[in-house]
Amino acid sequence: MKNVLNLFCALSLMMSASAFSQQKDSVKVDVKAKKDTVNTAKPKDKKPEKIQPFEKVITNKAVSDEGIITVHKVEDKYYFEIPDKTLKKEFLVVTRLTKAGAEMRMGTVGYAGDQISQNVISFEKGPNDKVFLRSISYLDYAKDSTSAMYKTVMRNNVNSIEQAFDIKAFGKEKNSTVIDVTDFINADNDVVSFDTRFKKGFRVGAFQKDKSFVNFVKSFPTNIEINTTKTYNRSAGEALPIPGAPKPEVSGNYTVEVNSSIILLPENKMQARYFDPRVGYFTVGYTDFDENPQGVERVSLVKRWRLEPKAKDLEKYKRGELVEPEKPIVFYIDPLTPKKWIPYLIQGVNDWQKAFEKAGFKNAIYAKVPNAKEDPEWSLEDARFSAIVYKPSDVPNASGPSIADPRTGEILESHINWYHNVMKLLNDWYFVQASPNDPRARKVDFDDELMGQLIRFVSSHEVGHTLGLRHNFGSSSTVPVENLRNKAWLKANGHTPSIMDYARFNYVAQPEDNVGEAGLMPRIGDYDDWAIEWGYRRFYNYNSPEKEKAHLNKWVMEKLQNPRLWFGTETNPYDPRSQSEQVGDNPMIAGKYGVKNLQRIMENIETWSTKPNEDYSSLNNRFTQVSGQFARYLGHVSKYIGGVKETPKMVEQKGAIYELVSKSEQKEALKFLSENVFTTPNWLLKTSVLNKIDKSPVEVVENLQKTVFNRVLSEGVLNKLYEGESLDANAYAVYDYLQDIKNSVFSELKSSSKIDIYRRNLQKNFVETLIARTQASKPSTGRNAENVSDNSDVKSLTRGVLREIKADASKNAQNAQDAVTKYHLEDLVYRIDKALEVK
Repeated sequence: MKNVLNLFCALSLMMSASAFSQQKDSVKVDVKAKKDTVNTAKPKDKKPEKIQPFEKVITNKAVSDEGIITVHKVEDKYYFEIPDKTLKKEFLVVTRLTKAGAEMRMGTVGYAGDQISQNVISFEKGPNDKVFLRSISYLDYAKDSTSAMYKTVMRNNVNSIEQAFDIKAFGKEKNSTVIDVTDFINADNDVVSFDTRFKKGFRVGAFQKDKSFVNFVKSFPTNIEINTTKTYNRSAGEALPIPGAPKPEVSGNYTVEVNSSIILLPENKMQARYFDPRVGYFTVGYTDFDENPQGVERVSLVKRWRLEPKAKDLEKYKRGELVEPEKPIVFYIDPLTPKKWIPYLIQGVNDWQKAFEKAGFKNAIYAKVPNAKEDPEWSLEDARFSAIVYKPSDVPNASGPSIADPRTGEILESHINWYHNVMKLLNDWYFVQASPNDPRARKVDFDDELMGQLIRFVSSHEVGHTLGLRHNFGSSSTVPVENLRNKAWLKANGHTPSIMDYARFNYVAQPEDNVGEAGLMPRIGDYDDWAIEWGYRRFYNYNSPEKEKAHLNKWVMEKLQNPRLWFGTETNPYDPRSQSEQVGDNPMIAGKYGVKNLQRIMENIETWSTKPNEDYSSLNNRFTQVSGQFARYLGHVSKYIGGVKETPKMVEQKGAIYELVSKSEQKEALKFLSENVFTTPNWLLKTSVLNKIDKSPVEVVENLQKTVFNRVLSEGVLNKLYEGESLDANAYAVYDYLQDIKNSVFSELKSSSKIDIYRRNLQKNFVETLIARTQASKPSTGRNAENVSDNSDVKSLTRGVLREIKADASKNAQNAQDAVTKYHLEDLVYRIDKALEVK
C-alpha cells in the first residue's frame, strides 16, 4: 500500500511538473504571439497623416471654383485652397443681411442689405501645420519698417488670431495650402456673422448651429462671396427707440440669410489725402508714431473713390483736358425698386457727372439697372458692385454709407439704403415748405412727376455721402435772404450752394415772386463742385500726401475768398450759421417770410389736406408739419442767442477762428421770439382745424414756448453769454439779456393788465426754467458739454431776476383786475419763495 501511495505521489509530481512545464511553455508562446500581434497591428493602429495628398482631400467629387482663393466643395465640405502668394495679404470682410428674419425689423435696422460686421483679415501659416486667420488693426501706425519706433509699435499691437485651421493638404503644384472652412463659415463669429455691436441693435441671441447651413461659396478674381443661412434665438436687445413702446417678444427664433464678401485690398495703394476741416469729407484714421518726433499725431484721411486717368490719357489729364477714368463709379439700381421711380434715382446719380468734370473727369459716375447680358456676374450681395438698395420699410428716411480701405480712405463700394417711406418725408417737407408757391403740392397725394423730382433730389444727396461728402449745414447761410425771392438769381444759382446741406426747399420765396421749381428745389451747387474738385483732382507732381499738403492749403485759401464755398461744421451747437433746415443768411428775416407762408397754409389747410371718403388723419399730420416747421424757425433764431461762430483756419490765414455773435444780432433774435412765440401765435390756433384733430391749443402753444426756453435759458447758452463778457466789452451781458427777456415775458406787469391763459403758461414756464438754473448743475459730458459753475454770476443773476419777478408779482397781485390773474401772480410768488428758501 505504501509503495502504491509512493507511486501515486511520484506520478502526481510528474504530472504537476509536466503541467507546469506546459504552462510555462504556453506563457512563452502567448507572450511571443502577443508580441507578434502587436507588431503586425502597429501599421493598422497608426493615426493617419495630418496632411494628406491633395487627391485624397479634394477628390474627384469636388466642385471647384477658381479665383483669388480657389473654393472646393466636396459633398458637404468647403475647402479654401490659398495660394502661397496670397498668404499675409489683407482682405476686407463686409458681412450683410441678404434676407432678414420675420419680425426682426426695428427702426432703421433689420432689413436685407444691412451691414452686420466689417473686418480686415489675413491668412498666414503658423506652427504645428496650421493656417491662422488674423484680424488686422490700423489704430496705431509707424510707416518706417526699419525704425525702432516701428518695432515697438508692432510689439505693442499684435494682431489677434481669430481662427486656426489645420492644413489638410498642399496644392498639386505645392504652392498652395488647403484648409477646411466648413465649421468656420457655418458658425457665429465676428467675421462671417453679426459682430457684438450689431447683435445688440438687431436683437440677436444665441446661435443655433443645427438650424444653420451654408448656401454657397463663390470665388472671383478679387473677392470671395460666402452665403449662409443662420438661425438665432431672439433677444430683447437694449433700450427700445420709442418711449413707451411695448417690450418685444423674445421667444422663438430669427432665421436670416447672410452674405460675407472677402475683398482683397489693393496692393497698389491709392495715394491718400489728408483731411482738411475747411472741406467736409468723411475720414478714416490712425495714430501716427512717426510723423511727429516729439509725440504722436492723430491722422485723418478723407474717404474717396479711386479715380485715375487711363494710361493713354495721362498726359491729356495733366494738360487739363477732360478724360474718362480707368474705372468709373457705377451704381446699380436694385431690381426690386418700383419701376416708376428708377429713372429718377438714376438721374440723381448722373447729376454728379458735371461736378466730376471740375476734377478733370468726364462720365466719371453713372447709374444703371443690372442687365444679365452686360453684367452676368452682378449680384446685390457681391461687394464688387455698388447699389441703391430698395427696402420695403415704413422708416421715412434714406442713407448713403460707404466701405473704405482703412489704410488710405479709398472707397471700395457702397450700398445706399432707400427706405420706401422716404416718400412720406418728401411729401411732408414739400407741402409745408413749398405749397404756397407750388400748386402741385396743395393736395394729399402728389403726382408721380413731382414725387419723382423729389426722389431725384434725395438720391443726389445720398450719393454725395457715398462720394465722401459730409453734410454742409452752413452752406445756405451764405445766401442773402432777399436773393431767395429773386427768380433770375435763383435760376442761375439755386437757393443753396450745396445739396449736402439740409436746406430742403426755399420757404422764403413768396407767391408773388413766381420763382418756379428751379427756385424751390435744391440741386448740386457751387460748394459741391468745389468739394469734388478738391477731393478728386489728381496732382501727379506730388507723390505723397505730405508733399501735396502745402499746395492744397494754398488752393483752399484762394478758393475760400468765394463765400459760397464755405463749409459749415455740422457739429458745433452754438454756430448759428450751421443749422439744418435753414435757408438764408438771417434767420430772423427768413423766419418772417416763412411764417407768412405758414399762415397761408393754415388758411387753406383743410382744403389742401383732405380727400373724399377719408378721415382727418392727413389733416392731423399736415397740422403737425406746420407747427413743426414753425418750431424750426424758432430754433434757427434761438441759436443766435449765446452764439459763437466757428471758422476753421490754418496758421497762414488771418483772423479769429471763434467769434461771438454780435449783441445787435442777439437782440434782433430775442425781438423775433418775443413777437412770434412769447406773443401768442393765434394764426396757428384755427378752431375749425383743432376740433377735428383733437389738438389742445394751450398744449400746442406751451410746447413751442417751452422748447424755446429750454434753448435760450439753457446752461450752455447762459454760460456762453457769461464767457462772452470776459472776451468782449461790447458783448451781450447776461444781466442785460435776462432783463430783456423778463420784460418781454412779463410785459403785462407794467400796466397791471389782465393775463390770458397762454401768457400765464408762458410766465410759469419762464419762472420754472429760471428756478432750474439756480439749482446745482448736473455734470454733463461730451464734446459740447456746458456746465455753469456754482461760483458763476449766472446763478446769482438768475436768483436776482427771480426776486425781481417776485416783487413785481406781489405788487400786481394786489391790483389785479380779475381773480385768475391775481391767483396766478400769487402762485408765482409761492413758487419762487419755495425755490429760494433756505434749506
